[in-house]
Amino acid sequence: MTEQEIVEGCIRENIIFQEKLYKMFCGKMMGVCLRYMTSREEAEDVLQEGFIKVFDKIKSFRAEGPVEAWIRRIIVNCALNHISRNKWRNTSEDIDSVNEYEFATAESISDKMNANDLLKIIEKLPTGYRTVFNLFAIEGYGHKEIGEMLGISESTSKTQYLKARKFIREQIEGKQNYHE
Repeated sequence: MTEQEIVEGCIRENIIFQEKLYKMFCGKMMGVCLRYMTSREEAEDVLQEGFIKVFDKIKSFRAEGPVEAWIRRIIVNCALNHISRNKWRNTSEDIDSVNEYEFATAESISDKMNANDLLKIIEKLPTGYRTVFNLFAIEGYGHKEIGEMLGISESTSKTQYLKARKFIREQIEGKQNYHE
C-alpha cells in the first residue's frame, strides 16, 4: 500500500488507514515532541493532539511535498502552542543581555556524543532556549520566522539560540572532562 493510498483512506475517514498513517509516523513525530517538551508525558500529549489535527486537516493536504513534512509541521505547531500556553512567556530575554561566545561546531559535537546524549542535554534546556534551538538548528527556520511564530523579536530569537548553544557546549565540555 502506498503512502498516497493511505492518505486517501484517511481523507475518507477510514480508521484502518488512519491507524496505518499513525503507525508509519508516530515514532519520528514522538522524537520531534521529545525535543520540545520537558517530559515524556507532555510529549505524548502533544503527539496525540498533533495526530488529531492531522486527521482533522488531512483533507487540506495537497501532496505538494512529502506527507511526513506536512505532519511534522503540524506536530511542531502543536508543540509550540503547548509551550506558549504553558511556559514560553516567562523565559524570553533581550539580546542586549547576552555576550558573544565562541561555540563548538556541529561536527565536533557529533564526534563527541551520540544522539541520546545530545537529546538529554537538549531536554535540560530552559523552554525558550530549547524551543528556539529546535526551530533554528533542527527544523531550519530563520530567526525572523521564529520570532513571528513565537511572538518575540528576531533579536530575542537570536539570544535564545546563543544561550542554548552556550548551555549545550558547557554540558558537553563538562561530560568530556568527567570522562577523561
